[in-house]
Amino acid sequence: MDTPAALGDFLRSRRAALQPEDVGLSSYGGRRRVPGLRREELAMLAGVSITYYTRLEQGQSLNASDSVLDALARALRLNADEHAHLRDLARPARGRRRPAERPEQIRPATRRLVETMGHVPAVVLDRRADVLAWNPLGHALLAGHLPPDGPDRPGERPNLLRLLFLDPHTRELYPEWTDEARTALASLRLVAGRHPDDRRLAELIGHLSMQSPVFTDLWARHPVRSCISGVKRFHHPTVGPMELAFENLQFGDESGHRMLLYSAEAGSPSEAALGLLLGEVSARRSANATDAPQRSNTLAR
Repeated sequence: MDTPAALGDFLRSRRAALQPEDVGLSSYGGRRRVPGLRREELAMLAGVSITYYTRLEQGQSLNASDSVLDALARALRLNADEHAHLRDLARPARGRRRPAERPEQIRPATRRLVETMGHVPAVVLDRRADVLAWNPLGHALLAGHLPPDGPDRPGERPNLLRLLFLDPHTRELYPEWTDEARTALASLRLVAGRHPDDRRLAELIGHLSMQSPVFTDLWARHPVRSCISGVKRFHHPTVGPMELAFENLQFGDESGHRMLLYSAEAGSPSEAALGLLLGEVSARRSANATDAPQRSNTLAR
């Protein structure tokens, strides 16, 4: 990922989103050819020279001080996520490590934990949204049309972002798909800013940009937002509509792995639907367990 270019894109996108009257500059300057603040206006508001700000926006200065970045964040009215993203883009070399090229793995204890969560949909993801593990209910909720053992094959692991933007089954799963896509992409922007040297992450972004015009359009707007918890609405192909709360639990190590958990409000129709899905999962597992000895006996003959 070209971090200097990303920094310039981000600053220009936020500059274009602010009108002069938003910051008390309604009478400043004459006729405007482009929307939003001019470079000189933003530089004045942040208390830096226009020359320095122009170099920063053009990616020619990647050593901005905390005070300069804080001043720009205030002038651009950035929220906490956007402010953190600005720092990541402005100083990409600080505290970076090139990620290992070997396939991501989860600890055996984490896998056992996911498997014990029989009544809660659970999915373990890496920072690129590759599925490292899921329990049967998590698989049935998000991607029942895919092989359940996909996460065990590193070269074929499902990726929730690829599914969201490119898989028609997943698109039908979310009745508010556009909102879901915006949220996922805004979270991806944060990750990309923190890991500009992640080759596989850059390849994922490039692939989605080539394959999905919607992704390309949203990516150009440079949305930035963390997605730690909230509510997702589903229209599941077998049990119908559900409204589930979710929690994105980050692991305490440096792996970037996270566990995505879903729950339904007690006594709600969504809890009943989730119960139906759990029943389907249990019935399928029982049938598979019954069929396994029969298949073995048939092969033995």
